[in-house]
Amino acid sequence: MWWHVPSFRRKKSPLGSSLPCWVPRSFCGCLNVQNHRIIGDAMLTIENLNAGYNGRKVLHDINLKVPQGAVIALIGPNGSGKTTLIRAISGILNPESGKVLYNGQDLTKISIQERSKLIAVVPQIRNLPPAFSVYEVVALGRTPYLNWFGITSGPDHEIVNQSMAQVDLLEMADRNIAELSGGEQQRVMLARALAQQTPVLVMDEPTSHLDLQYQVSFLKNVHRLAHPSEQEIQNGFEPRAALVAIHDLNLLANFADQVALMVEGQLVKLGTPAEVLQPEILSGVYHLPLTTLQDPKTGHFAVLPR
Repeated sequence: MWWHVPSFRRKKSPLGSSLPCWVPRSFCGCLNVQNHRIIGDAMLTIENLNAGYNGRKVLHDINLKVPQGAVIALIGPNGSGKTTLIRAISGILNPESGKVLYNGQDLTKISIQERSKLIAVVPQIRNLPPAFSVYEVVALGRTPYLNWFGITSGPDHEIVNQSMAQVDLLEMADRNIAELSGGEQQRVMLARALAQQTPVLVMDEPTSHLDLQYQVSFLKNVHRLAHPSEQEIQNGFEPRAALVAIHDLNLLANFADQVALMVEGQLVKLGTPAEVLQPEILSGVYHLPLTTLQDPKTGHFAVLPR
Protein backbone atom coordinates (compact mmCIF):
# COMPACT_ATOMS: atom_id res chain seq x y z
CA MET A 1 0.00 0.00 0.00
CA TRP A 2 1.29 3.45 -0.93
CA TRP A 3 1.02 6.27 1.54
CA HIS A 4 0.84 9.90 0.51
CA VAL A 5 2.99 11.94 2.84
CA PRO A 6 2.35 15.69 3.05
CA SER A 7 5.48 17.44 1.82
CA PHE A 8 6.58 19.37 4.85
CA ARG A 9 8.78 19.01 7.85
CA ARG A 10 7.37 19.66 11.27
CA LYS A 11 7.99 23.05 12.77
CA LYS A 12 9.30 22.58 16.28
CA SER A 13 6.84 23.61 18.92
CA PRO A 14 8.08 24.13 22.46
CA LEU A 15 6.44 21.90 24.99
CA GLY A 16 4.30 23.67 27.51
CA SER A 17 3.07 26.18 24.93
CA SER A 18 -0.47 27.52 24.84
CA LEU A 19 -1.72 24.74 22.56
CA PRO A 20 -5.03 23.47 23.93
CA CYS A 21 -4.71 20.18 25.75
CA TRP A 22 -7.73 18.50 27.30
CA VAL A 23 -5.77 15.60 28.80
CA PRO A 24 -5.36 16.10 32.55
CA ARG A 25 -1.87 15.69 33.93
CA SER A 26 -3.33 13.83 36.88
CA PHE A 27 -6.10 11.31 36.60
CA CYS A 28 -9.43 12.85 37.54
CA GLY A 29 -11.07 9.56 38.48
CA CYS A 30 -14.37 10.20 36.68
CA LEU A 31 -15.79 11.70 33.52
CA ASN A 32 -17.65 14.46 35.33
CA VAL A 33 -19.45 15.70 32.23
CA GLN A 34 -22.81 17.37 32.25
CA ASN A 35 -25.87 16.21 30.34
CA HIS A 36 -26.52 18.30 27.24
CA ARG A 37 -29.46 18.43 24.94
CA ILE A 38 -28.90 17.48 21.32
CA ILE A 39 -28.68 20.81 19.54
CA GLY A 40 -28.91 19.99 15.84
CA ASP A 41 -30.77 18.10 13.18
CA ALA A 42 -29.53 14.78 11.85
CA MET A 43 -26.07 15.29 10.38
CA LEU A 44 -25.40 11.63 9.58
CA THR A 45 -28.35 9.48 8.51
CA ILE A 46 -28.39 5.75 7.81
CA GLU A 47 -31.48 4.63 5.89
CA ASN A 48 -32.55 1.00 5.45
CA LEU A 49 -28.92 -0.11 5.28
CA ASN A 50 -28.11 -3.70 4.39
CA ALA A 51 -24.53 -4.91 4.08
CA GLY A 52 -22.38 -8.00 4.43
CA TYR A 53 -19.47 -10.01 3.08
CA ASN A 54 -19.34 -12.50 0.20
CA GLY A 55 -23.08 -12.87 0.00
CA ARG A 56 -23.52 -13.24 3.77
CA LYS A 57 -25.74 -10.46 5.08
CA VAL A 58 -24.55 -8.91 8.35
CA LEU A 59 -26.62 -5.73 8.61
CA HIS A 60 -30.40 -5.85 8.30
CA ASP A 61 -32.32 -2.65 7.52
CA ILE A 62 -30.37 -0.33 9.82
CA ASN A 63 -31.97 3.08 10.38
CA LEU A 64 -30.09 5.56 12.55
CA LYS A 65 -29.69 9.33 12.79
CA VAL A 66 -26.67 10.99 14.39
CA PRO A 67 -27.51 14.64 15.10
CA GLN A 68 -25.11 17.53 15.33
CA GLY A 69 -24.15 18.13 18.94
CA ALA A 70 -24.64 14.51 19.99
CA VAL A 71 -22.52 11.54 20.99
CA ILE A 72 -24.18 8.22 20.20
CA ALA A 73 -22.62 5.10 21.71
CA LEU A 74 -22.97 1.97 19.59
CA ILE A 75 -23.06 -1.17 21.74
CA GLY A 76 -23.75 -4.86 21.35
CA PRO A 77 -22.09 -8.26 21.77
CA ASN A 78 -19.19 -9.33 19.60
CA GLY A 79 -20.43 -10.14 16.12
CA SER A 80 -23.50 -7.92 16.38
CA GLY A 81 -22.47 -5.83 13.34
CA LYS A 82 -20.95 -2.71 14.91
CA THR A 83 -17.71 -2.81 12.92
CA THR A 84 -19.55 -3.68 9.71
CA LEU A 85 -21.80 -0.64 10.19
CA ILE A 86 -18.79 1.62 10.68
CA ARG A 87 -17.11 0.16 7.59
CA ALA A 88 -20.25 0.87 5.56
CA ILE A 89 -20.45 4.44 6.87
CA SER A 90 -16.79 5.10 6.11
CA GLY A 91 -17.02 3.77 2.55
CA ILE A 92 -14.68 0.81 3.10
CA LEU A 93 -17.63 -1.54 2.58
CA ASN A 94 -20.21 -0.92 -0.12
CA PRO A 95 -23.74 -1.52 1.16
CA GLU A 96 -25.98 -3.99 -0.64
CA SER A 97 -28.86 -1.54 -0.35
CA GLY A 98 -29.84 1.54 1.61
CA LYS A 99 -28.16 4.90 1.99
CA VAL A 100 -25.59 6.73 4.08
CA LEU A 101 -26.37 10.45 4.01
CA TYR A 102 -24.59 13.56 5.24
CA ASN A 103 -27.07 16.41 5.57
CA GLY A 104 -29.19 14.64 2.98
CA GLN A 105 -26.29 14.10 0.55
CA ASP A 106 -25.65 10.51 -0.53
CA LEU A 107 -22.03 9.81 0.44
CA THR A 108 -21.70 7.08 -2.17
CA LYS A 109 -22.03 9.78 -4.85
CA ILE A 110 -18.97 11.79 -3.81
CA SER A 111 -15.23 11.13 -3.97
CA ILE A 112 -13.24 9.59 -1.14
CA GLN A 113 -11.41 12.91 -0.73
CA GLU A 114 -14.65 14.84 -0.27
CA ARG A 115 -16.03 12.18 2.07
CA SER A 116 -12.84 12.47 4.14
CA LYS A 117 -13.61 16.14 4.72
CA LEU A 118 -16.97 15.17 6.23
CA ILE A 119 -16.29 11.99 8.21
CA ALA A 120 -13.16 11.00 10.14
CA VAL A 121 -12.88 7.34 11.07
CA VAL A 122 -10.87 5.71 13.85
CA PRO A 123 -10.83 2.01 12.90
CA GLN A 124 -10.56 -0.92 15.26
CA ILE A 125 -7.58 -2.35 13.38
CA ARG A 126 -4.69 0.07 13.08
CA ASN A 127 -3.04 0.23 9.66
CA LEU A 128 -0.09 2.48 10.30
CA PRO A 129 2.66 3.18 7.75
CA PRO A 130 6.03 1.80 8.89
CA ALA A 131 9.01 4.08 9.53
CA PHE A 132 6.82 7.18 9.96
CA SER A 133 7.14 9.50 12.89
CA VAL A 134 4.17 10.26 15.10
CA TYR A 135 3.95 13.73 13.60
CA GLU A 136 3.94 12.40 10.04
CA VAL A 137 1.11 9.95 10.79
CA VAL A 138 -1.01 12.65 12.42
CA ALA A 139 -0.29 14.94 9.46
CA LEU A 140 -1.94 12.39 7.18
CA GLY A 141 -5.19 13.73 8.58
CA ARG A 142 -4.61 16.90 6.56
CA THR A 143 -4.33 14.97 3.26
CA PRO A 144 -7.92 15.71 2.08
CA TYR A 145 -7.15 19.43 2.14
CA LEU A 146 -3.84 19.39 0.23
CA ASN A 147 -3.44 20.64 -3.32
CA TRP A 148 -2.06 18.59 -6.19
CA PHE A 149 1.49 19.27 -5.02
CA GLY A 150 0.81 18.07 -1.47
CA ILE A 151 1.92 21.38 0.00
CA THR A 152 0.68 22.41 3.42
CA SER A 153 0.39 25.82 5.00
CA GLY A 154 1.12 27.27 8.41
CA PRO A 155 -2.41 26.54 9.66
CA ASP A 156 -1.90 22.85 8.80
CA HIS A 157 1.13 22.71 11.08
CA GLU A 158 -0.86 24.35 13.87
CA ILE A 159 -3.76 21.92 13.44
CA VAL A 160 -1.41 18.92 13.59
CA ASN A 161 0.25 20.23 16.75
CA GLN A 162 -3.09 20.95 18.38
CA SER A 163 -4.37 17.49 17.51
CA MET A 164 -1.33 15.87 19.12
CA ALA A 165 -1.71 18.08 22.18
CA GLN A 166 -5.31 16.99 22.66
CA VAL A 167 -4.20 13.38 23.20
CA ASP A 168 -0.93 14.23 24.95
CA LEU A 169 1.44 13.26 22.13
CA LEU A 170 3.62 16.34 21.72
CA GLU A 171 6.52 14.76 23.56
CA MET A 172 6.40 11.78 21.17
CA ALA A 173 6.13 13.80 17.96
CA ASP A 174 9.53 12.71 16.58
CA ARG A 175 9.36 9.08 17.66
CA ASN A 176 8.98 6.28 15.14
CA ILE A 177 5.46 4.88 15.15
CA ALA A 178 6.82 1.31 15.32
CA GLU A 179 8.42 2.06 18.71
CA LEU A 180 5.13 2.86 20.40
CA SER A 181 2.92 0.59 22.47
CA GLY A 182 -0.53 -0.41 21.25
CA GLY A 183 -2.17 2.22 23.44
CA GLU A 184 0.17 4.94 22.22
CA GLN A 185 -0.48 3.98 18.60
CA GLN A 186 -4.22 4.22 19.27
CA ARG A 187 -3.74 7.78 20.53
CA VAL A 188 -1.91 8.56 17.27
CA MET A 189 -4.93 7.33 15.33
CA LEU A 190 -7.18 9.54 17.43
CA ALA A 191 -4.97 12.55 16.78
CA ARG A 192 -5.01 11.83 13.03
CA ALA A 193 -8.82 11.84 13.07
CA LEU A 194 -8.88 15.11 14.99
CA ALA A 195 -6.49 16.65 12.43
CA GLN A 196 -9.08 16.00 9.70
CA GLN A 197 -11.38 18.51 11.40
CA THR A 198 -14.52 16.84 10.11
CA PRO A 199 -18.05 17.58 11.32
CA VAL A 200 -18.65 13.85 11.92
CA LEU A 201 -16.48 11.43 13.91
CA VAL A 202 -17.02 7.67 13.59
CA MET A 203 -14.98 5.46 15.91
CA ASP A 204 -14.67 1.71 16.34
CA GLU A 205 -13.51 0.81 19.86
CA PRO A 206 -11.24 3.89 20.10
CA THR A 207 -10.40 3.29 23.76
CA SER A 208 -9.72 -0.44 23.52
CA HIS A 209 -5.93 -0.19 23.95
CA LEU A 210 -5.84 2.80 26.29
CA ASP A 211 -5.28 2.73 30.02
CA LEU A 212 -8.00 4.19 32.21
CA GLN A 213 -6.54 7.70 32.33
CA TYR A 214 -6.56 8.05 28.56
CA GLN A 215 -9.90 6.32 28.16
CA VAL A 216 -11.48 8.96 30.37
CA SER A 217 -9.54 11.81 28.78
CA PHE A 218 -10.47 10.74 25.27
CA LEU A 219 -14.16 10.36 26.04
CA LYS A 220 -14.15 13.80 27.62
CA ASN A 221 -12.59 15.10 24.39
CA VAL A 222 -15.31 13.50 22.30
CA HIS A 223 -18.00 14.94 24.56
CA ARG A 224 -16.48 18.40 24.32
CA LEU A 225 -16.30 18.22 20.53
CA ALA A 226 -20.03 17.54 20.44
CA HIS A 227 -20.82 20.01 23.23
CA PRO A 228 -18.50 23.03 22.96
CA SER A 229 -18.85 25.85 25.43
CA GLU A 230 -20.82 28.96 24.58
CA GLN A 231 -17.54 30.84 24.21
CA GLU A 232 -16.21 28.27 21.75
CA ILE A 233 -19.42 28.51 19.72
CA GLN A 234 -19.13 32.29 19.65
CA ASN A 235 -15.56 31.85 18.38
CA GLY A 236 -16.85 29.82 15.44
CA PHE A 237 -16.48 26.26 16.74
CA GLU A 238 -19.21 24.06 15.26
CA PRO A 239 -20.55 21.20 17.41
CA ARG A 240 -19.72 17.82 15.91
CA ALA A 241 -21.63 14.58 15.63
CA ALA A 242 -20.00 11.43 16.98
CA LEU A 243 -20.82 7.74 16.65
CA VAL A 244 -18.63 5.62 18.93
CA ALA A 245 -18.66 1.82 19.06
CA ILE A 246 -17.63 0.81 22.56
CA HIS A 247 -17.81 -2.21 24.85
CA ASP A 248 -17.34 -0.52 28.22
CA LEU A 249 -20.91 0.07 29.37
CA ASN A 250 -19.86 1.96 32.47
CA LEU A 251 -17.82 4.53 30.59
CA LEU A 252 -20.36 5.07 27.83
CA ALA A 253 -23.17 5.59 30.32
CA ASN A 254 -21.55 8.78 31.51
CA PHE A 255 -20.61 10.51 28.27
CA ALA A 256 -23.13 9.41 25.60
CA ASP A 257 -26.29 11.36 24.79
CA GLN A 258 -27.90 8.28 23.26
CA VAL A 259 -27.14 4.57 23.11
CA ALA A 260 -27.82 2.40 20.05
CA LEU A 261 -27.99 -1.32 20.84
CA MET A 262 -27.26 -3.83 18.07
CA VAL A 263 -28.01 -7.56 18.17
CA GLU A 264 -27.37 -9.96 15.27
CA GLY A 265 -27.07 -7.18 12.71
CA GLN A 266 -30.19 -5.32 13.78
CA LEU A 267 -30.66 -2.09 15.70
CA VAL A 268 -32.99 -3.22 18.47
CA LYS A 269 -33.00 -0.26 20.87
CA LEU A 270 -32.19 3.45 20.72
CA GLY A 271 -32.55 5.84 23.63
CA THR A 272 -30.82 7.58 26.49
CA PRO A 273 -28.37 5.59 28.64
CA ALA A 274 -31.06 5.34 31.32
CA GLU A 275 -33.52 3.90 28.79
CA VAL A 276 -31.19 1.37 27.17
CA LEU A 277 -28.98 0.27 30.05
CA GLN A 278 -31.76 -1.59 31.81
CA PRO A 279 -30.96 -4.92 33.54
CA GLU A 280 -33.75 -6.78 31.77
CA ILE A 281 -32.50 -5.59 28.38
CA LEU A 282 -28.78 -6.11 28.93
CA SER A 283 -29.09 -9.45 30.70
CA GLY A 284 -30.88 -10.94 27.71
CA VAL A 285 -28.52 -9.44 25.16
CA TYR A 286 -25.28 -10.41 26.91
CA HIS A 287 -26.60 -13.72 28.33
CA LEU A 288 -25.46 -12.74 31.79
CA PRO A 289 -27.44 -11.65 34.85
CA LEU A 290 -26.72 -7.94 35.23
CA THR A 291 -27.86 -5.12 37.45
CA THR A 292 -27.42 -1.35 37.22
CA LEU A 293 -26.66 1.16 39.93
CA GLN A 294 -26.87 4.95 39.83
CA ASP A 295 -24.86 7.30 41.99
CA PRO A 296 -27.42 9.62 43.64
CA LYS A 297 -24.93 12.50 43.73
CA THR A 298 -23.51 12.41 40.20
CA GLY A 299 -26.21 10.46 38.37
CA HIS A 300 -23.52 8.17 36.89
CA PHE A 301 -24.52 4.63 35.98
CA ALA A 302 -22.68 1.42 36.72
CA VAL A 303 -23.49 -1.94 35.11
CA LEU A 304 -22.50 -4.90 37.26
CA PRO A 305 -22.88 -8.69 37.14
CA ARG A 306 -25.16 -10.05 39.82
